[in-house]
Amino acid sequence: MVRRAKSALVKARVTHLEMGAMPPHRVPMPVGPRLALMQARKMPLAFYRYLYEQVGRPHHWSLRRLIGDGELAATIHAPTTEIAVLYIDGSPAGFHELDLTQLPRKVEIVYFGLAPDFQGRGLARFFLSETIFAAWAHDPEIVAIHTNTLDSPLALRLYQKMGFSPVGWSEEEVEPWA
Repeated sequence: MVRRAKSALVKARVTHLEMGAMPPHRVPMPVGPRLALMQARKMPLAFYRYLYEQVGRPHHWSLRRLIGDGELAATIHAPTTEIAVLYIDGSPAGFHELDLTQLPRKVEIVYFGLAPDFQGRGLARFFLSETIFAAWAHDPEIVAIHTNTLDSPLALRLYQKMGFSPVGWSEEEVEPWA
C-alpha cells in the first residue's frame, strides 16, 4: 500500500473587513465582452465544485473543498445562501456567495472571485460592485468580507477602494491544493 504524504499546512493572515453604508453608485458594466450575472438557484453540486476549484484553487480555498455532497447541498441550497455566477461571452468566469444567516445585522460575502482566465481584464471592480449591491439588497446593517495573504495581492486594496474597512485580523492554516 502506497501512502501519500500529507502536504504541509500553509499559514495565512486573514483580514476581516466591513462596510457600514451602501455605496452611492455602482461601477458601470465594462464595454466589450458580453456579460451576464445570474443568480443560481439549486445549483448542481458538480457545477459548484467546478466553479469553486476554478476560482479558489490558486488561493487554496478549503472550506468547501472536501465536504460531502449532503453537507454541500444543505449549505448552498439553503434559503440563507445566495449564489450568483458571472458569465463572460457565454462562459462561467466567476461567482459570489452570500451568507444571509446573520440578518438583519449582517450579510457576509463568503466567496467572491474570478477564474484566472478572466483576471486582468478590468472585470473585478464591476463584479465586486454588483456583489456589494446584491448584499445591500437584503437591507443589513453591515456587509462583511474577508481576504487573506493567499488571495490575490490586489484583493485587499480593491476591497478598501470599494468602501470596506478592516475590523480585525486572524491567522489560519490551510492545506494547499495539490
